[in-house]
Amino acid sequence: MQKRSFTLVEVMLVVTIIAALVAIAIPQLLRMRINANDAAAQTTLRTIAIACEDYASANHGNYPSEFGALLNSTPAYLNENYTSRSRQGYNFNCSAQMNMVGYNCSATPVACNMTGAKIFTITTGSVLTNTDCAP
Repeated sequence: MQKRSFTLVEVMLVVTIIAALVAIAIPQLLRMRINANDAAAQTTLRTIAIACEDYASANHGNYPSEFGALLNSTPAYLNENYTSRSRQGYNFNCSAQMNMVGYNCSATPVACNMTGAKIFTITTGSVLTNTDCAP
C-alpha cells in the first residue's frame, strides 16, 4: 500500500493562489468600508441640517446659536450630540459655525483616505458639498 501526500510544489502553489486572492480582496474591502463611512457622514450631516431647519421653523426663522440648543429643547431636535466624539471614521463640527441666521457643519475623516475619502460640509438650507481630503 502506497502512502499519498502533497508535494512541496503543490503546497506552495496553493499558498501562492490564496495570497493572490487576499491581495485582491483586502483593498476592495477597505474601499467598501470608506464608502460606507462617507455615506454615514453625509446622512449624519443631513440629520443635523433637518434639526436646524426644524428649529428655525419653530423659532420664527431663527437658527440655533449653539449646537446644545438642538439637544436641550423640549422636545429635543436631536437625540444625541454628534459632535462629542468621532463616529464611523468621521469627526463632526458645528459649534463654532452656528448663529441665528444660519449654520455650517462639517464632517472630516479621522484619518484621510483610511476612514474617509471626502470632507463634507452642510450649510443653511441643507446644501451639502464635499471636497477631496488631502493627507
